[in-house]
Amino acid sequence: MNIVMLTNTFSPHVGGVARSVTAFAAEYRRRGHRVIVVAPEFPGMPSKETDVVRIPAIQQFNGSDFSVVLPVSGLLTATLDGFRPDLVHSHHPYLLGMTAVRIARYRRLPLVFTHHTLYEQYTHYVPGSSPAMARFVIELATRYANLTDQVFAPSQSVATLLRGRGVRRPIAVVPTGVDLAWFGRGDGRRVRAELGIADDAFLVGYVGRLAPEKNLGFLAEVLARLLTAEPRVHALIAGKGPEENAIRQRLGEFAAQGRLHMPGVYDYSRLPDLYHALDVFAFSSLSETQGMVLTEALAAGVPAVALDASGVREVVRDGHNGRLLHERAPEAFVAALRALMALPLAERRRLQLGARQTAAEFSSEITAQRALEHYAALRRQAYVDRTPEIEQWERTLDLIKAEWEIVKGVAGAAGAAFGSESAM
Repeated sequence: MNIVMLTNTFSPHVGGVARSVTAFAAEYRRRGHRVIVVAPEFPGMPSKETDVVRIPAIQQFNGSDFSVVLPVSGLLTATLDGFRPDLVHSHHPYLLGMTAVRIARYRRLPLVFTHHTLYEQYTHYVPGSSPAMARFVIELATRYANLTDQVFAPSQSVATLLRGRGVRRPIAVVPTGVDLAWFGRGDGRRVRAELGIADDAFLVGYVGRLAPEKNLGFLAEVLARLLTAEPRVHALIAGKGPEENAIRQRLGEFAAQGRLHMPGVYDYSRLPDLYHALDVFAFSSLSETQGMVLTEALAAGVPAVALDASGVREVVRDGHNGRLLHERAPEAFVAALRALMALPLAERRRLQLGARQTAAEFSSEITAQRALEHYAALRRQAYVDRTPEIEQWERTLDLIKAEWEIVKGVAGAAGAAFGSESAM
């Protein structure tokens, strides 16, 4: 099967969608399928890539670590003419997501869309962010899903949410898989030695983008309280993003003590070592559709403590592989971490075993097979021409863009007014 995937984020960008596209493409290729990935240009991307088409893009849109793609060139058309795809898989409803719709329509191919992201959680990157903007992006993503032939939801929580929002197309739960063999082995002692962390220290860690939507202010508060109460605890926060300075400010005194470690982004080849260095994985995000770093940590045998939220509750099972907390209070999170720290060795090993058992349910082989079965079913179906719906979508998009400009204008005027008042 020849599969073309279109994504607004890809390597070397660090994030769940980029990792998901990479993981699925690798597993499909391992099984003998061909995959072309269409993605934006990013600084530091490889100079030579196989079966990747890069589209020019504006980098670091509005202070984020995302990019905004520019109009697609004729290079893509020529590449796809030679590739002769059997199916189009879109990973975003915007930007290259619209290119995916046009490719599928022009070539009369089935279109799959993975709803990776709760887009309303990301409107702070857009000028004029407001409740109205959140409603816009929800409506756009829902309407986009209804232009496709099959929607993949990374978790049952998201599938239920999408159905409630009005997605009428078939929805299948297809999480991103984890490479059990890769994350099952790692040299945690090497990471601890590099960072100056003693073998008997209790290491609490987080891996991921350091962005506002990850609720890292909450996590920093939790770690500040835990580090104050437990001298044996060290904290490791690996990643980069706009929240880095705020985290360093809140936890600065512990950095000075050598108990806060923020080594930046770890290369994928080093991630197993990083996870194996941890005693527990701490996760406070409320914006996930799956939380891939959770399955990676569990595959390394690391129990997790996390807040109950969509995409998290399917992975973290309270008492089996860690703690799933319904109370969203720092003191409850600190208490859970301290309780896990105090467990007898036999109980901690039971949680580690539970972590690996859960990760096995999310193996790359299982999730890729599930996706391929849906691909095959779509190819057996007759092509459905959605031209009237697509044209209506494009008209709606124009209207929403006009309303968006109004919202931005109001927000800008309000900001100027408040700014003037504060200057008085």
